[in-house]
Amino acid sequence: MQTSTSPTAPVREELDAVVIRFAGDSGDGMQLTGSQFTHSTALMGNDLATFPDYPAEIRAPAGTTYGVSGFQVHFASHDIMTPGDEPDVLVAMNPAALKTNLADLKRGGLIIVNTGAFTDGNLKKAGYTTNPLDDDTLAPYRELRLDISKHTLAAVEDFELGTKEALRSKNMWTLGLVLWLFGRDMQPTIEWLGQKFAKKPEIRDSNIAALKAGNAYGETAEMPSGIGVYQVPKADLGAGTYRNITGNEALAWGLTAASQLSDLRLVLGSYPITPASTVLHALAKLKRFGVTTFQAEDEIAACCAAIGASWGGAIGVTTTSGPGVALKTEAIGLAIILELPLIVVDIQRGGPSTGLPTKTEQSDLLQAMYGRNGDSPLAIVAAATPGDCFFMAIEAVRLSLKYMTPVMLLTDGYLANGAEPWRIPKMADLPKLEAKFADPDNIPEDYHPYLRNPETLARIWAKPGMPGLEHRIGGLEKHFDSGNISYDPDNHHKMTKTRAAKIAGIAKDIPAQACDSGEAGDTLAVVGWGSTYGSIAQAVRRARSKGKKVAHIHIRHLSPFPANLGELLGSFDKVIVPEMNNGMLVKILRSDFLIDAQGVNKIAGQPFKVAEIEAAIEQHLG
Repeated sequence: MQTSTSPTAPVREELDAVVIRFAGDSGDGMQLTGSQFTHSTALMGNDLATFPDYPAEIRAPAGTTYGVSGFQVHFASHDIMTPGDEPDVLVAMNPAALKTNLADLKRGGLIIVNTGAFTDGNLKKAGYTTNPLDDDTLAPYRELRLDISKHTLAAVEDFELGTKEALRSKNMWTLGLVLWLFGRDMQPTIEWLGQKFAKKPEIRDSNIAALKAGNAYGETAEMPSGIGVYQVPKADLGAGTYRNITGNEALAWGLTAASQLSDLRLVLGSYPITPASTVLHALAKLKRFGVTTFQAEDEIAACCAAIGASWGGAIGVTTTSGPGVALKTEAIGLAIILELPLIVVDIQRGGPSTGLPTKTEQSDLLQAMYGRNGDSPLAIVAAATPGDCFFMAIEAVRLSLKYMTPVMLLTDGYLANGAEPWRIPKMADLPKLEAKFADPDNIPEDYHPYLRNPETLARIWAKPGMPGLEHRIGGLEKHFDSGNISYDPDNHHKMTKTRAAKIAGIAKDIPAQACDSGEAGDTLAVVGWGSTYGSIAQAVRRARSKGKKVAHIHIRHLSPFPANLGELLGSFDKVIVPEMNNGMLVKILRSDFLIDAQGVNKIAGQPFKVAEIEAAIEQHLG
């Protein structure tokens, strides 16, 4: 379909969806470019999903493949759930970006290449022996070759900047061009630059000049054959107020909302670690909502500070990634034996050890389930999408307060940094959370700190310093009937069983497991957890459109599982479990429910492509 916005505007080809990947050196500002393109796209009403892909090394040598930074955005006129399998457009700012990303570009896709960066030195750093612009490397694609570096220098010439400083604006020149190609408004970026660099007018004005110059180039230049201009219509997202949100932002807001819903202060004890640090940054800006943030000297201190906050009657939260969970393990065990509320947020990344700190993985599930000394179960929930991080944060707090237990909330780097349009909920529509403290005016005759609610088995929560409720807690085992230290073997057996029964009892307080699509008794169940949601949902949707009897089951409550999960899984002939690990949930499902589940594993630091799960479905359906 051809559209035109005015008599003088270019005739734009209407597309249902587009996937664009911006790629360049880590100093080229690709994350900023992608974020601003995403912001403009969100304001135009498209549904979208993004995938920022950072280099793992902080100071990787410029121009090398190790230092390539990418940002992929998928935007559409309909509902989408993933950042896309293959880019339709690749923006390559240097040879290394071309080298690492070209194989992903769709055949016949558009490549915008900065020829000014294809010097002999940069080609050598990227591992090219010949210039790919001079041979048939780009033959399968449509090309737009531009000396972006030269155009940028010309655009900012009036500001009398040094060459190095002037070239910092080349990402804005590129953004201006791409905004024009896809009919996006550059005014939001102009306003953002004005705010961001309000105190640095030269930087502000030079970047705006570069942005406008790139936009003007698109409008005035004659494009090569086969390269047009495009428009993606607004999506029908349903009524409501939306904003673009990342998983870590949603997580911070969900924790803050839980604080408001429970009338309790929120105290974050944290230590910086990729990719969890931005939760600390986001919560630090929310002091007006009664949020206290504390950056500790190490992971153990951060967790213990959060436990101390819960001891004092607040919602204690600690955020980290896999290596940090390992360091916090003893403190988490302390919270388990203390039976205090604690939210442990594990934003998973590639491992083991330092592993792939900027890449995504789902490899902490067994650590979350079993990675503590002693028999020490805790509740585990997992978010499925960036926006879902908000709601699962509230759910984690609900369970923690009601059952007096640590709850681990699992997300990952893909969810943390990825973004989607999110409909802002009304506080009145969110569940009221209740914290039940011991009442100093109505103290039970047999009061002791491990006196339990017979329904939930949660111990009584008494704030320290309240008259008549004086007590002590600690890491040594306590007597079931008095709360005093006990080394009695039968008592330890009873306390261990009671703590386990408390966690198992949560199954009565969570929703029954349902199929996200498909029905019980179909031939194949595709079972997922966490960020695999979008890829599985779209793959199953496509398979069902072809008449395949496939269902999607996505598990958000991982410990305990929903009470009906075993029965539901047993109704299928076959079960496969796609995970970004070497097979963790599949092991647990096989062990707990004695089903012949098969793993579909990807451990590449990248999320599943829809096509990969489609292929697995076809394979297992024979």
